[in-house]
Amino acid sequence: MKVLILLTVISTIQSFSFLKTTPSPPHQHSTSSRPSKNVLHSTPTAQSSKTPTLSSLIALSLLLSPLTAHADGDTKTFKLPPIDRSQPSSTRCVLKSSAIGQSNAARDSLFDLRECSLSGSNAKGMDLSGVILENTDLSNTDFTDAVISKGYLHTTNFKNSDFTNAVIDRGSFKGSDLSQASFKNTVLTGTNFDDANVEGADFTESAIGDFDARRLCKNPTLKGVNEKTGVDTRESAGC
Repeated sequence: MKVLILLTVISTIQSFSFLKTTPSPPHQHSTSSRPSKNVLHSTPTAQSSKTPTLSSLIALSLLLSPLTAHADGDTKTFKLPPIDRSQPSSTRCVLKSSAIGQSNAARDSLFDLRECSLSGSNAKGMDLSGVILENTDLSNTDFTDAVISKGYLHTTNFKNSDFTNAVIDRGSFKGSDLSQASFKNTVLTGTNFDDANVEGADFTESAIGDFDARRLCKNPTLKGVNEKTGVDTRESAGC
């Protein structure tokens, strides 16, 4: 996206640049005995115009048009906008499935559920791609078969939540409470658990890459036993 914006800016600047007319060299007279001839050396001259070209207008429209809202859970440069408190929590704090899909985790507007109290919710089978969570309570929530692509899932309470058969790719649970959560048969590709509390979580048959698995194994809270399944947390993660 940054490269596209940079190229657009360059195109706009070039379109507004004024082309200069290159003067023709003075007439040169032959020094031979033949009748003199004027030999003209010239460079093609471009017309100068102060009227913006069509490409300029298109470039400006791209610059001024709003960018598609999206979130990337593991993007360090992602800066959260202020919470829209003009809406009551009963309107803003609603779990709703996206119709766009997890390919780009994009929506018409930010799916912002920060500081929402949603404990005990039913998100079964929902597409929550691109969701932004921070200081949110989603404990005891059913996320089975849900899709959460590129989720910003920081400092959120997921205690006792069920992610069985869910797809959680390229997300970040940084600083979240995932104690006693179930990730049985869950796709966790590209997802990190840095600084998260995963004590008592069940990762049985979860799909996680080698690099992400090594990071998870270094989490000091990867211990204990899941109270519902009786599975050892560290063993279930393959550590």
